[in-house]
Amino acid sequence: MTEHGLEVDQEREPRSAWARFWNAGTWWKALLFIAVYWGVYQLIGLAVTTLAAGLVVRDDILSTPLSVLFGVAVPILLAGLVLLLFARSLGWVRPLFARQPVEGRAWMWVAVVLVLIPIVVRLVATQWSAWSVAQVLAILFLGLCIGLTEELATRGIVIRMLRGGGHHERLVFVLSSLYFALLHAGNLVSGQDVATVAITVVYAFGFGAMMYLSLRVTGRLVWVILLHAATDPTTILASGGIDTHSAAAGSSGLLSIAGLFSIAYVVLALAAIFLVKNRAAVGRPGGATG
Repeated sequence: MTEHGLEVDQEREPRSAWARFWNAGTWWKALLFIAVYWGVYQLIGLAVTTLAAGLVVRDDILSTPLSVLFGVAVPILLAGLVLLLFARSLGWVRPLFARQPVEGRAWMWVAVVLVLIPIVVRLVATQWSAWSVAQVLAILFLGLCIGLTEELATRGIVIRMLRGGGHHERLVFVLSSLYFALLHAGNLVSGQDVATVAITVVYAFGFGAMMYLSLRVTGRLVWVILLHAATDPTTILASGGIDTHSAAAGSSGLLSIAGLFSIAYVVLALAAIFLVKNRAAVGRPGGATG
């Protein structure tokens, strides 16, 4: 067991240089991983949307179920499969989805509540008549793809790297949330204006922090994946677009209420920097930290 309460894998010492490199995780290796992942995702997206060009409505990506699937969902799903292959090459798949070795504290449940409330609010706010059943199902599938891929990358692989490198848990919290935010800075490449991307990055840091705290307190990556998988599609359905509002947007009053939680995420994230302790308890599996 390390000082961070991580249980020593009962597997043999990695034989390949590849496995040894990633098992000895550091902040820069985690950042390198995020950069490579982002590049691979962009290439996959370019390939899929080129091959399925006739199905993707670029000016209104949500207009048809097939456009949602091939324009957004399938590239993200394929990127997720690449991540699973990467994790499998290191023998990490089972540990990633097993019980987390670093337990949470009771106050961290606040993050779960703060994520769940706006999901419910957006469900009520959604203008359901603006969407077909097929569109709704496609967007829900998109949400599942996003939840699986982004959480596997950041709350799964990145956190395992950082903990494996011996980083203090407070730094694990900050860096994993920051790297998640940096992934969304790539929206500049898609043509979004700087102001919108900047707001998205700040929000993503706060939301990433909520996911870290949720991972700690629920103890399993699958619950974080499902929380994330419910957040994006309800946001899209309620607002009528991806990172924007359209004529299909629902109740503006309820959407404003849901939007206040984005501020709450950032506030709690900043507070959590001081509340998450550096060290995990040593002496028992999964020793809790503050």
